[in-house]
Amino acid sequence: MTAGLTVGVEEEFLLVDARTRRPVSRASEVLARVPAADGFKPELYQSQLETTTDVLADLGDVGRALTASRTVLAAAAREAGTLIVPIGTPPLAGDRPRLTDGPRYRAIGETYRGVLADYETCGCHVHIGVPDRAHAVAVVDHLRPWLPTLLALSGNSAVHHGQHTGYQSWRVIQQAPLPGGGIPPRFGDLTGYDRCLARLVDSGVLVDDRMTFWAARPSAVYPTVEVRVADVAGTVDEALLQVALTRALVRTALADLDRGVEAPDVDGQLAAAALWTAARHGIHGPGVDPLTGQRVSATTLLDDLVTHVRPMLAASGDEALTEALLLRALTGETGAERQIRLAEDGLSTIVDDAVSRLLVLSLASQPDPAIS
Repeated sequence: MTAGLTVGVEEEFLLVDARTRRPVSRASEVLARVPAADGFKPELYQSQLETTTDVLADLGDVGRALTASRTVLAAAAREAGTLIVPIGTPPLAGDRPRLTDGPRYRAIGETYRGVLADYETCGCHVHIGVPDRAHAVAVVDHLRPWLPTLLALSGNSAVHHGQHTGYQSWRVIQQAPLPGGGIPPRFGDLTGYDRCLARLVDSGVLVDDRMTFWAARPSAVYPTVEVRVADVAGTVDEALLQVALTRALVRTALADLDRGVEAPDVDGQLAAAALWTAARHGIHGPGVDPLTGQRVSATTLLDDLVTHVRPMLAASGDEALTEALLLRALTGETGAERQIRLAEDGLSTIVDDAVSRLLVLSLASQPDPAIS
């Protein structure tokens, strides 16, 4: 059951004016310049765009697909006098963002009002194929203790509207006031998940059953687990690291389910504390172990995660590339750390740096990632 799990990736990008580096609501102009059927979509606001890959299996193919979609979208944006930026929240403020037209987006805007006033957040969403919705729910239960570590690795939104927030992922903090967010509850089974979701919709706090902001969830559309905890990745390699670890976590969960291993009963408050700490400090700071409540280093939690999934990384042939990506992530700066450093030279330099990293050559394109 665990072999050959498919992958699909959604990346959300900020759209900024090429001259001012401030967000602009011109997504429709950019989308008019790309092929309609090639996985390019509008987002909640016209200052954002989304790309989606095909369903893939090989990490190298995922890397090439991400590079191709970023290349096409960046060229279309330049033609429109704009830039796409792989960054979790806008470092510079623009005019109030304009909602994308459509009844669902209008309903979302009307329901959440001021909470969404400057909600121009961009994430990286990884879909992993599973046999059915029942397996998807069970896998999400197993993923709960590992989601804060995936967030800590991805922090890419430290500066927001001219202010150093003090967080590695301000995007996650902006999501906090929205209902149906954070680490999902332990559902137990498909019936428990459907009951929980229906109650949130019926109570009026969710617009529909596609609206949850949980860090991982069964997809409402595809037979996948959708892990949406990470900030959008600055580089393709940073996105690939999320894909590799997420798929290995799902494969491990499916193997555990085959052996009758139940998901750990993680306390909801400890899970929330772990997620907040990951958003606050990132991968090079302290973390909270959601299973014990102990304060440990985030890298210790990452070591635990890698040990947990290593057999599945080896089984899928992803181990060497994942180790190389991890080494690069741990010895270099995170997106958030780059933003904090660059802010001293002016906020527009943060945008310029992010744009320059959009199409950086991926390790997945090199013949021997273990020694690159």
